[in-house]
Amino acid sequence: MQNLWSISGRGIAVSALALALTACQSMRGPEPVAQANIPTSYLESASGTSIAEQGYKDFFADPRLLQVIDLALTNNRDLRTATLNIQRAQQQYQITENNQLPTIGASGGVLRQDTLNTQKPMTSYNVGLGVTAYELDFWGRVRSLKDNALDSYLATASARDATQISLIGQVAQAWLNYSFANAQLKLADQTLKAQLDSYNLNKKRFDVGIDSEVPVRQAQVSVETARNDVANYKTQIAQAQNLLNLLVGQQVPANLLPSQRVTKITNNSALTAGLPSDLLTNRPDVRAAEYKLSAMGANIGAAKARLFPTISLTGSAGYASTDLSDLFKSGAFVWSLGPSLDIPLWDWGTRKANIKISETDQEIALSDYEKSIQSAFREVNDALATRQNIGDRISAQRRLVDATNTTYKLSNARFRAGIDSFLTVLDAQRSSYAAEQGLLLLEQANLNNQVELYKTLGGGVKANTSDQIVVQPSTAELKQQSQQAK
Repeated sequence: MQNLWSISGRGIAVSALALALTACQSMRGPEPVAQANIPTSYLESASGTSIAEQGYKDFFADPRLLQVIDLALTNNRDLRTATLNIQRAQQQYQITENNQLPTIGASGGVLRQDTLNTQKPMTSYNVGLGVTAYELDFWGRVRSLKDNALDSYLATASARDATQISLIGQVAQAWLNYSFANAQLKLADQTLKAQLDSYNLNKKRFDVGIDSEVPVRQAQVSVETARNDVANYKTQIAQAQNLLNLLVGQQVPANLLPSQRVTKITNNSALTAGLPSDLLTNRPDVRAAEYKLSAMGANIGAAKARLFPTISLTGSAGYASTDLSDLFKSGAFVWSLGPSLDIPLWDWGTRKANIKISETDQEIALSDYEKSIQSAFREVNDALATRQNIGDRISAQRRLVDATNTTYKLSNARFRAGIDSFLTVLDAQRSSYAAEQGLLLLEQANLNNQVELYKTLGGGVKANTSDQIVVQPSTAELKQQSQQAK
């Protein structure tokens, strides 16, 4: 009879284990379809591969900027935090993966007890190995939690890539800000020198009685305005350097800072956006939103599995004896195997409420995913809209600079010849100075736009163009691939 129970018990255990390994199946529902109204083309159509396919070392032209970017990728604290978040998510995924395997532990003990049927206390010894509450995942709850952890890990890794793209763009634009703040300072210094010359000339004319004091005071107003601009641009230079140091995570060496106005930021003669469909692959923030949507689907599967009974298996095998010297002798071997069953009968709707919460979380994730797609296309189209007209604006501004400079020279000559008043010279000088400032701002906007377009298209994940980026499928995609293969 004992042998019969032993054989049947082992058969039940083996059957249960086999059923647990083969019958576990996810209960997540159908995956939602995003309705983001993806455009079929960009505002500016240009044939060619997207510049996002280029590594940042091939896209940016200045070797000093590349060194600054490499320093930032090494020392930036936000990027370091994003990398640590990846490590945390990876360990969390490892934990959920381990939950699919039984936990085996060693045990040993000594028990001394006094009972009514014995005249003296008895001592028993035991040692063995045991499986503690191993859940037989019939309904796929543990597997769904594993899928959720995997998608969360992939989303965290994509978020880190998005942080890197943003950091590279911010560093490049801060580097440009430093360059053009210096250019504006040089222009202000030149203007201040010219204003001082005008002031000194008018003061001499006033001292000898040629003109009244009005031109002197007008010239003084221009001098003080130029001095204010000089101080303002010195402040901007310091602030640009402070921002650059923050982004890099350390003091940027002086030899890596641009001493002259930057006229070229990239080696590309044409900035192509590629196909709109490429954006969904190249933008890691969009991929992160997609992974989060998949993770919410896995949560639904785990919540639905809680509606069904939970079956756990506990077992042990080892040796037990009342005499320590007989502990490992023949006949001291003992084993036990016992399943436990948790059947949800009445929980006041808690499990069903958890399903509703999971489904709502999925709808929120779907909305966030659709918005991330729409935001990505809006950012690209904004950059392309600026790109469409920036060339014409710069050309017009350069012609304006030439016209105002010529006007200033003619007005100054007529004033010195006594034909016009100093007010005409003052107006021409202000117009020329403002036109020069506007040209610098447009040239900076042009370079910033090139960086912005590269960033919004998803460029900056790769260091070199030849590097290969492998996009891991989400668990929702794996599920669809599995269903299509059947």
